[in-house]
Amino acid sequence: MGFKEVKNVARKSFNEKLHDSKDMPKIVEVTDPKAVARYGGTKMLIAPPLAYDEVMKKAPEGKVTTTDCIRSYLAKKHGADYTCQLTAGLFINIAAHASAERKTDETPYWRTLKKDGELNEKYPEGIDGQKFRLEMEGHKIIQKGKRYFVKDYKDKLFEIQ
Repeated sequence: MGFKEVKNVARKSFNEKLHDSKDMPKIVEVTDPKAVARYGGTKMLIAPPLAYDEVMKKAPEGKVTTTDCIRSYLAKKHGADYTCQLTAGLFINIAAHASAERKTDETPYWRTLKKDGELNEKYPEGIDGQKFRLEMEGHKIIQKGKRYFVKDYKDKLFEIQ
């Protein structure tokens, strides 16, 4: 296959990626003693992108959630000890970009913060876009070095159910 042919291969849209659940959800048995000790168990959930999107949509205006809260909720829901951090980060990012891509049926991705209430530079429009949307909903954003956080985010956490 020549370069020209490869260049013309269509890439999946974020919405196509969002709805591609492959064989997920699935629970993987983890046997590495360090991983078991670090995460507190042997059952690791790999949830599909759409599962993250569904939970992200639940956070109401004025409230926030974190990637860790979503991961804990999904692990508990599926009877796992924890969820895969890597796929969680990727799939939350896919949900955010899919929302921006479709421009209707918006997922309020800006309300999903990283660990410790940190803003996510990988979201559509980057830190500035997330900061703007959160401030419009009444949140105070503080800067620590080069990183940005929602002030007192724990007081504004949405309890996922």
